[in-house]
Amino acid sequence: MTGLHLRAAGATLPAPLYRKWFESSGISITYDAVGSEAGIQQLKDAKVDFAASDMPLREDASPAQLHLVQIPTVLGGVVPIYNLPDLHGSLRLTPEILVGIYAGTIRKWNDPRILEANHGAHLPNADIRVVHRSDGSGTTFVWTSYLSLSSPEWKNAVGSGTHVSWPVGTGATGSEGVTALVQNTPNSIGYVELIYAIQHQLNYAPVRNPAGRFIKADLVSITAAAMGAGISPGQGQILSILNASNKDAYPISTFTWLLIPTQGIEPQKKDAMTRLLSWMLTTGQKQCASLGYAPLPHDLAAQELEIIRALK
Repeated sequence: MTGLHLRAAGATLPAPLYRKWFESSGISITYDAVGSEAGIQQLKDAKVDFAASDMPLREDASPAQLHLVQIPTVLGGVVPIYNLPDLHGSLRLTPEILVGIYAGTIRKWNDPRILEANHGAHLPNADIRVVHRSDGSGTTFVWTSYLSLSSPEWKNAVGSGTHVSWPVGTGATGSEGVTALVQNTPNSIGYVELIYAIQHQLNYAPVRNPAGRFIKADLVSITAAAMGAGISPGQGQILSILNASNKDAYPISTFTWLLIPTQGIEPQKKDAMTRLLSWMLTTGQKQCASLGYAPLPHDLAAQELEIIRALK
């Protein structure tokens, strides 16, 4: 298949892992981390061969002519990153605090509601500098979906999506943009995929889960969110593991997806994509942990391999 090249675009959340996977797969692939919304649009415009998204497309959101299979590829976690230079120890955050900060009803770091969750912490009498994504983002979809689950008021007033009308804050483009702005802005808070916090050595907070435990995102707590999820890929379901009931689960965990066309593909490209997917769901899963991502549950990966075999 000399000369065969695949083009893909989309989500920033899995971009570090996807780039490693694509380099290791033996297939020539270019990946442009432009955000989930832009990646989906490029797929619709036939500018790329497949797209990546942190949100699955609902059946009624996909144009009739765009025949797709949606494949969850890996587990990730969206974490609240913060820059509090004078704070000693870790900040703990509750769903109510996160909603309050992003709704603009909690404006100071020494707000009593933050102090209550952080007994003994010395938090400054400083304005909270809120940072959010400015581009169409699957990470924003995950974050705002979590805030909507946590607060009926947020759900009704702001809602969830790749774009929302933010009540407060400053926008930045891409996860790299949010990371850089928080890194360079004292007393700020933002949200990114776990790997961006790890790579840039940023502080990220444990978040209280539905079991009442403050859980920090890591491979174990993100994997716990997917346990017993009762997943049935290939049936058009919208798979969410936000606020999973497992007491050890990190509450802002998510699958991320590849969107693969099933019609109108050159046979050589179709063969390359099915080989790529098979590799990602087997050998590729072993590379997840080194980059801060949690591999898929074995039963889900096995179900997806059956779907991919049916594509050939």
